[in-house]
Amino acid sequence: MFSKILIANRGEVALRVIRACKELGIRTVAVYSEPDINSLHVKFADEAVCIGGAPAQNSYLNIPSIISAAEITDVEAIHPGYGFLAEDAHFAEICESCKIKFIGPTPENIKLMGDKMAAKHTAKKAGLPTIPGSKTVVKTKEEALKISKETGYPVIVKAAAGGGGKGMRICHNDVRLVSAFLTAQREAEAAFGNPDVYIEKYIEKPRHIEIQILGDQYGHVVHLGERDCTIQRRHQKLIEETPSPMLDPKSKRRMGELAVKCARSISYVNAGTIEFLLDSKNNFYFMEMNTRIQVEHPITEAVTGVDIVKEQIRISAGEQIRYKQDDIKFTGSAIECRINAEDPDNNFIPSPGKILNLNLPGGHGIRVDSAVYQGYEILPYYDSMIGKLIAYGSDRQQAIGKARRALDEFIIEPIKTTIPFHKRVMNDPAFLRGRFSTDFVETLFGKAE
Repeated sequence: MFSKILIANRGEVALRVIRACKELGIRTVAVYSEPDINSLHVKFADEAVCIGGAPAQNSYLNIPSIISAAEITDVEAIHPGYGFLAEDAHFAEICESCKIKFIGPTPENIKLMGDKMAAKHTAKKAGLPTIPGSKTVVKTKEEALKISKETGYPVIVKAAAGGGGKGMRICHNDVRLVSAFLTAQREAEAAFGNPDVYIEKYIEKPRHIEIQILGDQYGHVVHLGERDCTIQRRHQKLIEETPSPMLDPKSKRRMGELAVKCARSISYVNAGTIEFLLDSKNNFYFMEMNTRIQVEHPITEAVTGVDIVKEQIRISAGEQIRYKQDDIKFTGSAIECRINAEDPDNNFIPSPGKILNLNLPGGHGIRVDSAVYQGYEILPYYDSMIGKLIAYGSDRQQAIGKARRALDEFIIEPIKTTIPFHKRVMNDPAFLRGRFSTDFVETLFGKAE
């Protein structure tokens, strides 16, 4: 087992990893940007190193500074959390070349599944159903028009190296396609340094289902069930739950089996998720793979009892997965609400500022993952998510009831947050029935994005 780990991240995920390390008896090193000096991950780590200025490019994306911090503190491994460098194959390779263990998949895993077209071919070869569309990246608008007519509208243009909704455009006709194709290329170049895009049939009113998997270097792979991530805005998830209220047992079982098969086919190591789109007839299609820990991992921990971050660390330290598939039991229901510093009544614009009044909810079945405190300054430089509320109950109805109660106790003032949005969702008839698709937020607010 490792004796010291550096966490190449900030905020609640850095704190989450620090907690797992402490419970395993591992010393921790935090890195931080200049304005993050008073952050909790800095306070609770055993050591902390400043790695640069406020912009992420100067700090949390600054690979030389992070590696220097790792070397001067003599760590054996780096945990990247999610976001920033978590899915950067180059960073994983540099860690490897410096004899520092990257707590995550291999660089080869990240490269293969980070390329959306290569991932789609890999999944198809492993027997997963895939969405009809282009077989390779699309270079010209003429080629885009031809493929879209063959596939049939609506189609969606996607960045080949992308994620998080960047470089994605839905098109219902030729005119829209041409402008969207060029815009998606520009967005992809700006966001990922790669203008390549591809085209798929757009599945209307789908549900977004992901399967959590764990793999070790000995070829063992297990899945930890599904998460329903359908409630999202501009392809950014807002609420996740497990089990999915709409997935039938046969589809659930098949998705899990295929996710394991896909991961095994590429000798996948560590935590990851296989993402599917589910249509209105319960047909499902492979969408992509995320080669990292997910924001929403706590709900899976709640229903399985598996500490996914500790398993990541154990696997990277060379241990075998401690579970066989039959050992994984699913009990109860869990819901996660992402608490963002945003104004839901004003198009979800960010709301940075100082927290003057704070009350974090508690009680049976409630978990809050956050790194904020009274007097904490929410900075404008980074992601707006400031916490996660996880509610666990014996069934979905109980989990929703606990989430409602906890949201009423959750006070963050005077900044605007998504807490009122979550209260509204937890009382929405369609949500309560489990009858919703990825356009839920637009429908709730009575407008299209």
